[in-house]
Amino acid sequence: MHLTSSPIDWYAARAGGVVAYILLTIVVVLGTTMASGARNRRWPRFAVQDVHRFAGLLTGTFLVIHIVAIAIDSYLPFTLTSILIPFTSSYRPVFVGLGVVAVELLAALAITNRLRDRLPYETWRRLHYLNFAVWGGATIHGLGSGTDRNSTWLLAIEAASVFAVLTAIGWRILRVRDAVRPRAIGLVAGGAAVVSAALVALALGPLAFHPRPWNAATFSDSLDGQILSQTGTTRGIVSMAGQGTGTQRVLVRADLLVGVQQLIDTEFQMEYLPSGAACRGRVQRIDPGGLGFRARCTMADGRTRAIHARWDSADGGILSGGVIVSRALA
Repeated sequence: MHLTSSPIDWYAARAGGVVAYILLTIVVVLGTTMASGARNRRWPRFAVQDVHRFAGLLTGTFLVIHIVAIAIDSYLPFTLTSILIPFTSSYRPVFVGLGVVAVELLAALAITNRLRDRLPYETWRRLHYLNFAVWGGATIHGLGSGTDRNSTWLLAIEAASVFAVLTAIGWRILRVRDAVRPRAIGLVAGGAAVVSAALVALALGPLAFHPRPWNAATFSDSLDGQILSQTGTTRGIVSMAGQGTGTQRVLVRADLLVGVQQLIDTEFQMEYLPSGAACRGRVQRIDPGGLGFRARCTMADGRTRAIHARWDSADGGILSGGVIVSRALA
C-alpha cells in the first residue's frame, strides 16, 4: 500500500485536505444560504446553484488527492484498514476516525444527489442535512489530527470557516422565524465569533500539535538492522545497515574495508525520512565486539553530525539497539 516517502507526496496530502475543507465550507454556506431563501440581485439562483454543485465536485476531487497521497506515503502510520474503517487508526484514532466518517458520509450524499430524481423530495432534503455532520467532522478532524493545526494560517482558515457556517445557520434560523433584525443578527455573529475563538484556543491548548523534528541535528532513537560481512584472505568487507525509528526516522549504513587487525577504508551515509536529506562521511571507530560504530558526516549545507550506532542483541539475524545523533564539533 505504501509506495513512496517523497516529501512531495506529503505536501500533496496536506494541501489536498486543506483545499477540500475550504471548498466544503463554501458548499455548506451556499447550501444554507439557498435553503434560507435569501436572494442576491447580482447572482441569480441558478448561478449560485451551479457554483454550489461545482464546488461540491471539486471537494470530492481534492479529497481523493488527500486520501490517495496519505495511502501511498510510507512515512505515515496509516493502513488501508485505518483509512476505510473509522476509529481503527493507531494515530489519534478519534480525530482520524471522524475524518473517515465525514468522507464516507460525503460519498453517501453524493450517491443520493445522483439519485435525486428517484427519491422523494423530503427524503432527499432530510438526508442533505448530513452535510452539516460532514463539515463538523471535517472541522474536528483538522483541529485534532492535522500536522499544520498549530499554524496561524490554518487556524485562521478554521476560525473563518466556523464563523461563516455558524453565521449562515443562524441567518437561516432567523429567516424561518421571521426575526431578521440588526440586534438578532449581531447576536448570531457574536456567538459564531465566540465559538470560533474557543476552537482556536482548543487547538492551541489541549489539541496542540508537537511535531516530529525535521532533519533533527540531535536525537536518540531505537535502531534495527543487520551486519553483513564478506571476508577474504587478507581483506574483507563489513556492511552495517539499520533503520532508526522514533522521533526522527533515519536510515544508516556503514561500509568498512578491513585488513588484518586494521581498518583500511570506510564509507558512511545517513538518510533522513521523509525528506531524503543525506549526511555522508566516514566511520571513525568500531565499538568493542564489532556491534556498533562511531561516525562523522556532513550535510549538504555543510553542517556536520556525530553518530553513534550500536546494536545490543540479535533476534533471528536482526539486530536491535539504538542510534544517537548530535552536532559535531568543528
